[in-house]
Amino acid sequence: MQRRGHRGFWLRPSGWMVLLVALAAGTSACAADHYRWRNVAIEGGGYVTGVVCHPKVKGLCYARTDVGGAYEWLPAARRWVSMTDWIGAKDSNLIGIEAIALDPSDPGRVYLAAGTYTSKWAGNAAIFRSRDRGAHIQRVDLPFKLGANEQGRGNGPRLAVDPNDGSVLFFGTPGAGLWRSGDHGAHWQKVGSFPAVATSPSASVKSWRVQPIGIVAVAFDPSSGKQGAPTPVIYAAVSTSKTSLFRSSDGGKTWRAVPGQPTGLRPSHIHRSSDGSFYLVYGDQPGPDNMNKGAIWRYQPHAGKQGTWTDISPLPTWRTRFGWGDVAVSASNPAVLMASTMHDYKPHDMLFRSTDYGKHWKKVFVRSRFNLSGAPWTRGHRPHWMTTVVIDPFNPDHVMFTTGYGIWASLDMRQFDHGGKVTWWFQDRGLEETVPLALASPPKGAHLLSGLGDIDGFRHDHLDAAGLEYTAPPRLTNTESLAFAGQKPLLVVRSGTIRDWQSGQVRAAWSKDGGQHWQTFANEPPGSDGAGSITLTADGSAVLWAPLHAKTVQLTRDFGRHWQVVEGLPGGVQVLCDRIDAQRCYAFNPRDGALYASHDGGVSFAAIGGALGEAARGHQHVQLKVSPRKAGVLYLSAQDLPLLRGNAQGQASRTLPGITGSDAFGFGKPAPGHQRPTLFVAGRLNGQQGIYRSIDGGQHWQRINDDAHRYGRISHLTGDPRVFGRVYLATSGRGIIYGQPTGGTP
Repeated sequence: MQRRGHRGFWLRPSGWMVLLVALAAGTSACAADHYRWRNVAIEGGGYVTGVVCHPKVKGLCYARTDVGGAYEWLPAARRWVSMTDWIGAKDSNLIGIEAIALDPSDPGRVYLAAGTYTSKWAGNAAIFRSRDRGAHIQRVDLPFKLGANEQGRGNGPRLAVDPNDGSVLFFGTPGAGLWRSGDHGAHWQKVGSFPAVATSPSASVKSWRVQPIGIVAVAFDPSSGKQGAPTPVIYAAVSTSKTSLFRSSDGGKTWRAVPGQPTGLRPSHIHRSSDGSFYLVYGDQPGPDNMNKGAIWRYQPHAGKQGTWTDISPLPTWRTRFGWGDVAVSASNPAVLMASTMHDYKPHDMLFRSTDYGKHWKKVFVRSRFNLSGAPWTRGHRPHWMTTVVIDPFNPDHVMFTTGYGIWASLDMRQFDHGGKVTWWFQDRGLEETVPLALASPPKGAHLLSGLGDIDGFRHDHLDAAGLEYTAPPRLTNTESLAFAGQKPLLVVRSGTIRDWQSGQVRAAWSKDGGQHWQTFANEPPGSDGAGSITLTADGSAVLWAPLHAKTVQLTRDFGRHWQVVEGLPGGVQVLCDRIDAQRCYAFNPRDGALYASHDGGVSFAAIGGALGEAARGHQHVQLKVSPRKAGVLYLSAQDLPLLRGNAQGQASRTLPGITGSDAFGFGKPAPGHQRPTLFVAGRLNGQQGIYRSIDGGQHWQRINDDAHRYGRISHLTGDPRVFGRVYLATSGRGIIYGQPTGGTP
């Protein structure tokens, strides 16, 4: 059983979690500090794929994300708290959450369907089940894969608990058909009688590869049964434009197509109203990447005869170039509906409201204002990927809708019905779902600079308050490489990608004031495909850029006005420069471990041989870093290599004891009374996964996290050169985490 942590910790006003960390095995014993961990505040930033609220407990809501785990809402603190930080590196595929299900008759029970990818290289999926709202979680492994970060990930609900008998659950999978559990999710069996269309080619889509979508929604009709016995009538929808909605009248033993249903579009959601009606959302694609048309239908079952189908789409299909994301029904008034568009980017997706069962609709955003104070960076983003809309079952004024970058919410929705304006606030405090691609902690200026997927990056002047993205131009979609000059740390460069790049905008920028203001490079080097790796010599006199897919590395001394080809380097390498000596630069191929060094300021390179060069060859995920305090000293590691120290001549001067593999490593301020930089490693010490710290050059190590705070696989990390013990972690979807000894002052 995994323990998420004592609930009282979540409610501390400071938001800190205090960890008592056990001493890890090392070459000798050292007293370990207590560490506390929290997010560097951005608030939002990633795709929230679903929100569910319990029908009988006020304020009990959960959110799921495509790559950042699941969250519980704490009404008293007005913030979200992660439920899945205990997932470790080897199980990082489980951080994507495909579905969340609640037991209507037992508020303590919550179920998460976890699995990020259905690719061959991805691990299988799991059900996380809890009896105490996620404070303790049991894992049940599944014999198939899920796609929480694939097409159709905003559809649902795939997982549902029987409202009459909470021991019964049904789960619609992307590629493995329909599954049932009769013991609160502890064991699962495939429902062999479900129609084969669920696993047919028509229930898949093709983007860069064929992806199964399968069964996207399951819904019970509780009125067909009674409390304490399994519900007889169940509906399940398959993502196909053919016959897609099926019904069982015997608790899931047999299934038949629902007569009279619409065809030609794929269903994406089912919701049951308190009056017994079902609402279904359709699109020509499952989303979120594409959807060009869609519809919303109301289905009213009738005992003993064919039910009634009514098209209640806010706009007719023939008038739209977009689809529909979701529909929500008020628990207190079944006549009140909310609906969101999908893939309407000109100018942005829309929200509609009806107070007469969908007969008439009004656009909500035309009388709305957005409060940006909580997350000012959102001023540059417009609602999109609105695949979930929720009306709070206890407060009809509280409406939430999800987007590709977070959750917007109102607390005054009914004012709209009387001609007033609706105020939206970003309900994302604590919900951190960015994917950090680069981190830098310079000795001057802001303590942290970040490069992020989808939202460019930030200069973090305050770690606990969300700020603004880097100033444009350029406005990068992803900042993938970031570096500062070792002897002029306020001089910073970054490179990345731009979505739908057509304008010829240069995809690299430089700043002379530590990232407060940016200027675009004059030109990209010939053959550039953007992004790649970028760095500066220690004195800032030259910039080296190894663009993605380029065959060469290029150097400029005037920020892109002129470029020259660097001699001796192939394309596809990562470049970095010494922090002390402006003549020394280095490069490495992360795929095969080849190392290179320059002694003329990056003009030319030669391969590094010797013990250090040979140690890295043939290894993948190689990392090379320079000492922040001594010229010519290199540190080398990989996921299956020990941590080595050496030099540009290829001499491996030391194998640091105990470390058997690193996912990421970096340096921080020396401990009081010490001269050597503090070393941090996210990896394995004597085979045990953890986050470790050494204050004596790697002779002894302390584990500074515990099993409740593992954050999946850490891709990058750096210590803070000005605050002893502080370390910044780049997660694969939980944003930027920073840890600090409890004795320190943030």
